[in-house]
Amino acid sequence: MKLGKISLAGASLALLVTQLAIVSSAAARYLYLRWTGQRVWTRTMVYDPDMLMRGRYVSVQLMVDGCENKPPYGPPATTPSPGPVQFSARLQVEGSKLAAIRLAQSDSQSGAQMVSAWPGLTCEQMRLEVPVDFYIGEHAANPAEIKPGQELWVEVTVPRKGPPQPIQLALKEGKTWKPLGLN
Repeated sequence: MKLGKISLAGASLALLVTQLAIVSSAAARYLYLRWTGQRVWTRTMVYDPDMLMRGRYVSVQLMVDGCENKPPYGPPATTPSPGPVQFSARLQVEGSKLAAIRLAQSDSQSGAQMVSAWPGLTCEQMRLEVPVDFYIGEHAANPAEIKPGQELWVEVTVPRKGPPQPIQLALKEGKTWKPLGLN
């Protein structure tokens, strides 16, 4: 069958090539970020999101270190207010921590991340507002079901703009680390 000057097979082939180019460019971008971006392990808070898309994933909020943000430009070491203090921040790796550097209102940009400081928690326990979803294999155990005394940690790549990209999960119990193979 012909559609003008192009046959149906030719149009199908062109559509296939276009779709492969789109998927390949997205995969290449993530590989580039993994090779060039900074990596860091950070503690997480697991929660069950209310999303239409259900599947095998764990949604986690990343904890960030906001201790570099001194008043009046950032929250104090512990937050005395009754509710969370929120601010826009740029994420960067400092030493072995994921740090949130507060941005002035005029500097807030599309690549900024919203950070919350909760009452009673230290400046090292601030959280990113937007969660990170970590997809797991069909038959893998759910890492969100942690026992008392265990902590869930995630290794992330920190791009210059945008949210951190998860790489792998690990359980920490005392001083013992156990990377989770969730494929």
